[in-house]
Amino acid sequence: MSDSTYVQDYHAISEVLNKYIEGCKQAKSSIMKPAFAPEATMYSIDREGKLVGGAITVLFEAIDKDFRPSPDAEAAITRIEIVGTAASARIDANAMSGISFTDFFHLLKVDGKWMVVSKVFQTHSAP
Repeated sequence: MSDSTYVQDYHAISEVLNKYIEGCKQAKSSIMKPAFAPEATMYSIDREGKLVGGAITVLFEAIDKDFRPSPDAEAAITRIEIVGTAASARIDANAMSGISFTDFFHLLKVDGKWMVVSKVFQTHSAP
């Protein structure tokens, strides 16, 4: 079996990130869960400037409980950087359940499969 190429890894990472986007759009964590390592984390800064987050299950619970389907929401993978088995990526989204945000992801290639191991994000005023 040959080593994957940058292009193959790029497409594989895009597929992983699109699971996250589609899960947000449909407000179903079951769609996005395969994109994340079970040990993944998520953090942001709240309105008071405090660090909030923790286990990725916080995201899954929020998607299922607080998000509503947003089939017309727009999201774009604006950056993917890959070095060996490590990668980082950025997604910008507008009107996702009434929220606009920028996500930064760190991914690792484990046993030949790309997965998100951490996510940090910034929310914005919806357009």
